[in-house]
Amino acid sequence: MLTVGQAVGMPNGIVAGQAWESEPQADLAAYQRAKTGALFAAATIAGAAAAGADPQPWRGLGEALGHAYQVADDLLDAVAKPGDTDKPVGRDAALDRPSAVRSYGVQGALGLLESLAKAAADSIPDCPGAAPLRSLIAQEARRLVPAGLSHVAA
Repeated sequence: MLTVGQAVGMPNGIVAGQAWESEPQADLAAYQRAKTGALFAAATIAGAAAAGADPQPWRGLGEALGHAYQVADDLLDAVAKPGDTDKPVGRDAALDRPSAVRSYGVQGALGLLESLAKAAADSIPDCPGAAPLRSLIAQEARRLVPAGLSHVAA
């Protein structure tokens, strides 16, 4: 419970990430680690603990996955057309929220997503099933790239 509570609360959890959306300036990586990375890290830590493994080596995987997911979400928000997704698009720019696309451009955000997916795969501790999990991460990173950009990530 403590792991999940810390991932949600202040000063580094989802609540902090959401609060930074109202700040005039935010460190993008710290914002995305708090907004999404903290929750993914809690999931990998809790999963490892439930399996009887040392949870701390799994933190990096969750943080990288959460950061990658947020970058993919930023790409979707920036390039998707209404109706391509179940959520509104263009909200980051309209609400002046921190975004990987706004900071690095579409190509830079794609590069960051690729780098984070690799970091996530590389962070998996040696364990049974590590190789298929690494493959799954690469597959999901490609799947999360918005359709209009899928040719770029091939």
